[in-house]
Formats: sequence, structure tokens, C-alpha cells
Amino acid sequence: MGRRILSLWFPRLASERSLRERGAEGPFALVLRAGNRDHLHCLNPAAEARGLQRGLALADARAFCPDLVTRPADLAAEAGFLRALCRWMERYAPFVAREGADGLVADITGVAHLFGGEAALRADLTARLARAGLTVTAGIAGTRGAAHALARHGGGIAAAGAEGAALRPLPVSALRLDHDTVEGLGRLGLKRIGDLMGLPRGPVARRFGQGVFLRLDQALGASAEPLSPDRAEPHFGVRMALPEPIGLLRDVEAGLLRLLVRLCAALARHEAGARRLRLEMRRVDSSDAVVEIGLARPMRDPQRILALFRKGIDEVDSGFGIERLRLTAPLVEPLPPEQYGRPRPAGDEPLADLVTRLGNRLGFGRIRVFHPEDSHIPERSFSSRPFASLSAATAQPGAPWPVGAERPVTIFAPEPVFPAPEIAEGPVTPPARFVWRRMQMATARATGPERIAPEWWSDDPAWRGGLRDYWKVETRQGRRLWMFHTPQAPGWHVQGEFA
Repeated sequence: MGRRILSLWFPRLASERSLRERGAEGPFALVLRAGNRDHLHCLNPAAEARGLQRGLALADARAFCPDLVTRPADLAAEAGFLRALCRWMERYAPFVAREGADGLVADITGVAHLFGGEAALRADLTARLARAGLTVTAGIAGTRGAAHALARHGGGIAAAGAEGAALRPLPVSALRLDHDTVEGLGRLGLKRIGDLMGLPRGPVARRFGQGVFLRLDQALGASAEPLSPDRAEPHFGVRMALPEPIGLLRDVEAGLLRLLVRLCAALARHEAGARRLRLEMRRVDSSDAVVEIGLARPMRDPQRILALFRKGIDEVDSGFGIERLRLTAPLVEPLPPEQYGRPRPAGDEPLADLVTRLGNRLGFGRIRVFHPEDSHIPERSFSSRPFASLSAATAQPGAPWPVGAERPVTIFAPEPVFPAPEIAEGPVTPPARFVWRRMQMATARATGPERIAPEWWSDDPAWRGGLRDYWKVETRQGRRLWMFHTPQAPGWHVQGEFA
């Protein structure tokens, strides 16, 4: 039995996925930002009928079609939707893989007779997808390259051994060649796949490389091309059906603990930890009560997680009783095992537990920490980030300062001192007396200077003045200031204060 490959192409996958969630009338397009402008990412048939195309700038598209309805593209959601289609395709073939961002490929060798033949299989598949609101073209051939070419140029079925005849009238772009190669072949008059067949390979290969004829041989079956099915992503979810409805808090906790033990064991097998957990409780009247919690750090400790669920479970109305529990982990992160040879250090677990409790009450986005950044410029040496968005490695305290450099506890925008001291010739030192924030200051001790140059690769208006010489100044009034002098435009400023 010869090998048979099925290739699917979804020309409007992104827009149709978005319209399935929320419909729109008239011309519609998804917009993706690239560089400093927005362009059309995917369109519906009404927009294509107006002459709009993928890649067109949004401003130009508005000029052609003022009533165009747009939404921002969601690449992550599109990839997830294609993965779901890949799992659904397993009803037709045991080996299914994604092909690009808008295609699937499946090995249907020895399967077609279960559906009444290849034509019946193809018709049944396209009809089901059409009922789901998806546009698809399907191609079946004995090689992956030939099936791919047919799917993207009208679809069809190539009989076993007849791939060459089916490919002859198709353009050379059907061989999965890059744009520059297709353009170069077109300038030589080689616009169809049939034009390449029978040509001496040496001159063409020297100019365009061996990839042209490798793709041709793969499509014709002269060169093997493997098909590796996508590895199914693990699903972290467990459920429990109860023999009798329950409603007491301790009964729900007992059932939840059993589910947590099973879920955490599955997480441990995959060296992962949960960052978000969702508990669904099905009541006797078929209504659901949902409790969802987030975690500041990946975790797979059943007892610690159970304590975080107690408040949410206590607020649930069990009605006439709960008859089914379902626990899932929608968001997980890697959590490799740790080896303990000595007593385990305290680490940051108490802090993570505190942030977890506060985050479930206030929202994880509201709990922020200062995070060091890779910059020697004081203003850009740190940023404020949500604590939960940092991994365990990046959340550790640190500083990008040079070795031995001391930095103030508080850094603020530069503030000038008054009156501006006169700059004498020779080495420049901090002024003996100055006024800062309407306070008279007298310098007792000064340490420095430390010269910091602006980053040439970023245009910062605050650093267009050039170099800065920083000093640590201790005043007789007890204030310890971080001051700098600008040699290009003589003047002194205060930018920080030490503890």
C-alpha cells in the first residue's frame, strides 16, 4: 500500500476564529502591528471583495474601504485554535501535524476505506469544517509536497504515482520556495513546476542552490520527507463524581484534597508547577460554582494549595448539594525537582505565600516590585513589574551596578541646587554651601567622582547634555546626597539620597 498524505489549508483561519467568538457585518480584518505601523493580517471575503489584501497598511485600507471593521490580531489564540483543530483531525488520521500558521498535514495511509474512499473522506471533512464556519481546501497525494501544493492551489486528489501530472500546471511557488527564489525563477521564464521538470539541474542549482530540486524531488517522491506528528501537550485536570451530593465545607475540602494529590502527582511527573487553578463544582440542579485562584510562584504542594481554596469554597452556595468536582490547572510553569542534602533553606516561600494571598484578594497586577535592568543609567537601571510575572530566577534581588559602586536608597529626577556655584579652574569638587529644596546645606565630606556616560544607542532627552560626574556628599545637616556635575554645561544637581 502506497503512502497517502492529506494537507489542509485554512486561508482565513485567524479572521474566522475571531468571527466565531463575536460576529461582524460587512468588511472585516484583523490588524497586526509590525514596526511602527499597522497592517492587515487576515480578512473576510467581504473585505477581499473590496480589493484589500494581506499586508496592506491599515491607513491605505481605510482609504479604500472606510467602513472596514478591524480588531487586533491575537497570535497566541490563533496558535491555540490550530492546535485544537489538530487534535480534532485525529478522527480522520492517527498522525497529524501543524504546517505553518494556517495548515495541517495528516498521514491517511490505510484509513480512507473507513470513510468510503479518499473522495468521501475529503468531502466529509470539508463539510464538517464548513458547518463550523471555517474555509478550508484539502489536497491528497502520495507525497507531502504534492498534497501541500494541491491544498494551496484549489485542492484535489492526485492518484498514486500521478503526482507529476498534477503538479505540472501549478506555479513554482507551490514547491514551498522562498520569495526571492520564486522571483528569480520567474525572470528566467520558469513560472510553472512543469518548466523545471527535465531541465539540466547543474546551471539552476549553481544559481539558486540545491533547495529548488530538493523540494521538487520531495513533491515527486524521489526524495523522502518525514511526517512527525505534533506531540500532544499534557492536560492537567482531574475530576471526581460523588455517590451522594455533599454540601458541608469539610466534605468539599476532603474531595478537593484528593483531587489535589492526583493533580500534583501529574505535575511532578512533568516537572511542572501550577500558577493558576480552577475548581468547578457541579450542583444537583446542573448549575456550576467556580472557584479560581492564582499563585505567585509555581507550586505543587496539595496542603498549601488547599489552604488557599478555603476562603473561596466557604463563600460558595452549595444549593441542594454538589455531585461532581473538577480541578484543572490552566496555567503551569516548569518546576524542576530539587535535591536536598542538608536542611532546606527558607528561601522565598513565605514571601510567595504572602503575595499569593494578597494577589487573590487585590489582583496580582497590583503587587509590584522593583526589578533591576541591564543599564548603567540610574533612571533606567530598574523597572516596576508585577511580582507574579517574574520567574523564581529573575525575582531574586540584584543590581546591575559596577562592582564596588554604592547607590542611594532613593533615586529621583535630577533637581538643581541654588545658587549655582561658581566653577573654578582645575579639579571640580562639590560646592561648600548650596540650597536644595529650600534647605541650606553645607558639605562636610565628599567622595567621588564616578563618571557615567550616556548610552549612545538610546536617545534619552535627559542625557543629551553628555557626561555626568557623580559624587556622594555628606552634609553637616545629616543628609547624605547623590550629586552630579555636568562638565559640558557646568552645574550641580541632586538625583538621590542615601539612607
